Amino acid sequence: MDRLATTLCGIGLKNPVLAASGTFAYGVEFAPLLDLNELGGFVVKGLSREPMAGNPPPRVWEAEAGMMNSIGLQNIGVRAFAAEKLPALRRLRTAIIANVFGYAIEDYLEVVRVLDDHEGLAAYELNVSCPNTKHGGIFFSSDPGLLGEVVRAVKQVARRPVIVKLSPNVAAIAPLARAAEDAGADALSLVNTFISLAIDIRTRKPRLGAGYGGLSGPAIKPVALRMVHEAARAVKIPVIGLGGIATGEDAAEFLIAGASAVQVGTATFWDPRAPLRIARELDRFLEQEKVASVRDLVGTLKWERHS
Repeated sequence: MDRLATTLCGIGLKNPVLAASGTFAYGVEFAPLLDLNELGGFVVKGLSREPMAGNPPPRVWEAEAGMMNSIGLQNIGVRAFAAEKLPALRRLRTAIIANVFGYAIEDYLEVVRVLDDHEGLAAYELNVSCPNTKHGGIFFSSDPGLLGEVVRAVKQVARRPVIVKLSPNVAAIAPLARAAEDAGADALSLVNTFISLAIDIRTRKPRLGAGYGGLSGPAIKPVALRMVHEAARAVKIPVIGLGGIATGEDAAEFLIAGASAVQVGTATFWDPRAPLRIARELDRFLEQEKVASVRDLVGTLKWERHS
């Protein structure tokens, strides 16, 4: 599938379809189900400074045309990841990206410092949709100033490219995209999940143990596509699109909207091989449309606005 070969932040990719963070565990768990080396790449489960137990159950609820989750960023912590998961991952011949999160800038810096001491990773993806506890619960993802601070701080210590994963739970995405770019981000990924609520009308309680959850899957695709298009027009750095991608045609839409690559998340719940299948479907689409390279598809939306 030579048509699919591309690059992202100087990283060579077999294809532009990556498995998204939070839905692909640490990658190694999927090895019995597919050849990980055939993936364009994958983003591991979010890593924090210390291990986290996550939220109380229930943690997942099937919504109309999608799913809600409130996992609570459960993970084994960055040091356990480096010791227990990374040795197997570094033997792979695909791009492995570490998702990093924290509740203060120092948390992000410590996780990156630990990972910088180990080989086997291609880049970092910063999950900035976390409350900054030192600023009264404000989310890094919703304040351009705070977002710029955390990105700038990480860029000063990271020896790998830094991708910033933006939240869709904001009034406008372009100012946040530009703030990340101005602070030195090498690329953006969007969107993260939408804050949502499901209620059991008989118990009159939330369906999820933590109350609110994050909505993902096909239900969010049109909104995610719009936000990716807005972000791609606002910045010069690459954009990775995600949100409800389940087919090769879905992936093509995001690329046409301006994304240089895509991530597949919720689709892997019903089809663990979804990223590979989607890449093959995208390749067939390029062949049918006589597009020589997937890079020629990026940003080709014919945008005509009429008053």
